[in-house]
Amino acid sequence: MPDYKYWNAFKFFSGFNFIFFKKIINYFPSLEIAYNASFLELRKAGLKEETIEKFLETRKEIEPVREWEKLEKEGISLITIEDKDYPALLKEIYDPPVVIYYKGILKKDGEKIGVVGTRKCTSYGLQATEKITGELVENGMEIVSGLALGIDTIAHSSALEKNGCTIAVLGSGIDEKTVYPPQNRDLAKKIIEKGGALISEYPCATPPLKQNFPLRNRIISGLSLGTLVIEAPYESGALITARCALEHNREVFAIPGNIYNRNSEGTNNLIKLGAHPVTSGKDILEALCLKQIIAPKDKKIIPRNKEEKILLNFLSKEPIHIDKLVELSKLKTAIVTSSLALMEIENKVKNLGGMNYVIN
Repeated sequence: MPDYKYWNAFKFFSGFNFIFFKKIINYFPSLEIAYNASFLELRKAGLKEETIEKFLETRKEIEPVREWEKLEKEGISLITIEDKDYPALLKEIYDPPVVIYYKGILKKDGEKIGVVGTRKCTSYGLQATEKITGELVENGMEIVSGLALGIDTIAHSSALEKNGCTIAVLGSGIDEKTVYPPQNRDLAKKIIEKGGALISEYPCATPPLKQNFPLRNRIISGLSLGTLVIEAPYESGALITARCALEHNREVFAIPGNIYNRNSEGTNNLIKLGAHPVTSGKDILEALCLKQIIAPKDKKIIPRNKEEKILLNFLSKEPIHIDKLVELSKLKTAIVTSSLALMEIENKVKNLGGMNYVIN
């Protein structure tokens, strides 16, 4: 085992970045020796006095063996930038994480796409995420996102529904009690169970600090061939991920949206700046020069009775409220309600929330 407990111990020092790592690995014969080095030896390695003082203060609080045992108890694996199985695309960026913690299966290679967006998504964003994520998964792509509420959650869930793999990149530790947001801890377990992975560059028990998330976003884009932004107002963190993708020389994709909707401000502006406008998974596959294996098919919905036939005349991919369906169909409210409930069970329609329905 190549000093893994010392890689982990170093991660508790906030200054353990790629530059710090390069200096100590070039000077010391092992990470164990570097970790236990004196102030003078660390100075000889080229580190600044202020950095050394902060590291030595942190070192007083950390017991490498005990911290390693915590990882083992949680079932967390660790991979370093020196390991042959470190993700190839991520290694290409200018500031790759020196250490990655993960649960599940983290593949070195594979065609991955980042899917990000606002936490406060609209029904349009929900539909677009489900459609495009599903088409990409059916064509063998892995979905990378951040486990946040909103678009991230839909992207992960849609990938799982299509029996695909998805990777959740966190801005906190990945031990069970620290996974953030707590509302998605069950989703995190499903991702692992279905052959995906939960990953982070932060050690056990690291809280979801605000400053962690922009750094997390560079990992989402770094793992991916390109990044798709579904919905994003101007101040959205999803736009940080898009900027990271550009810095990493990766493709950026965006869903065009309503010019009067704040959630489309960021995506529409990305398109004006040169991002690929996307209305289907095929657009992304073509831009990445990947072959489309499975083309989406419009399934024919067969009504079970005359009430369903009437309702299907007014249902489409555009959301419509149940009250409007009652008004247009001239059917009684109870009949419309029961019919929609049965149609949803049979996967003919979908309730997007707020009693707004679309063809599924």
